[in-house]
Amino acid sequence: MRKEALRILREGTVIPAIPLVLDESLELDEEGQRRLIRYYLEAGVGGIATAVHTTQFEIRDPEVNLFEKILSITAEEVQTFESRTGKTIILVAGACGPTDQAVKEAIIASRMGYDAVLLSPGGLNDYSEDQLVERTKQVTAIIPVIGFYLQPAVGGRVFTYNYWERVCDINNVVAIKVAAFDRYLSLDVVRAVAFSRRRKEISLYTGNDDNIVNDLITKYQFIKDGETITCSFVGGLLGHWSIWTGNVVKMFHEIKKAVVKDQITPGLLTLAAEVTDVNSAVFDTAHNFKGCIVGIHQVLYKQGLMKNISTLNKEEVLSPGQLEEIERVYAMYPHLNDDEFVKEFLKKEEQR
Repeated sequence: MRKEALRILREGTVIPAIPLVLDESLELDEEGQRRLIRYYLEAGVGGIATAVHTTQFEIRDPEVNLFEKILSITAEEVQTFESRTGKTIILVAGACGPTDQAVKEAIIASRMGYDAVLLSPGGLNDYSEDQLVERTKQVTAIIPVIGFYLQPAVGGRVFTYNYWERVCDINNVVAIKVAAFDRYLSLDVVRAVAFSRRRKEISLYTGNDDNIVNDLITKYQFIKDGETITCSFVGGLLGHWSIWTGNVVKMFHEIKKAVVKDQITPGLLTLAAEVTDVNSAVFDTAHNFKGCIVGIHQVLYKQGLMKNISTLNKEEVLSPGQLEEIERVYAMYPHLNDDEFVKEFLKKEEQR
């Protein structure tokens, strides 16, 4: 991993899991995809994750065949941005599937200059924990890995505490995204990192869209053999952060300042509830997350960052009442959106 990218990862940053932009024919809208990536970069993110759940797993289907294309487009835009600004952006690619597939995808990501892969356990319920640990080891031999606790509602599973202990012991596991959407399970990972011999080498990133702010402001303390060990989430790798990203970055920096100064105010707890309410509407919790991807698309469409809300899976549509819920949170929390930033960004894009 590039030294500066690793420094940023450990310090903590905003990493949106980016969506796929399609035209009306359900073909890749390359111009729109590049514009959306530039939006995230101009918003001030520290990293970008692509080919992940938010980007749609169907990009890997042979008849779609967009995995390498989306990795290439993202890397090109990031590298252009880095050359222009001198900033470093963490490049994260999703890797999933059986061991052979995950290894192949890791090789592709490494070849394209990615800093790490987010290794998904989704769809592998037939694998034992031993097999998944071995799979992680094989991928870390190729590229740094961000471990992933994926919630069961979208294809994940419940792991034992021992599993996370073993994952933490693997050299080249540089971070873990905790998206269990469960306080008990999330604590398992935090405790495993805290007690690991590699705890200084593993960064905790929240993927708990239902608990984003609380994850970021909480200082976890564990006592073992008379020693108090402190552990915290340093950043987020989130599909939720692919919307209203201009304000997300501001919010993140305000939270980090409050944490450093040990000034966690009641206002931050109120913000936590507001963000969770927004996530509930956008991610369609009323229908067990069925409309989570199109919910993200709907917000970006409303802002003019996408021309439609289409997905590769034609059956993925807004759930009954979901649009109304999105409109509700839009009106209820106007201070959370970044509509003005988007307007200015799109004006600049027209002048390119």
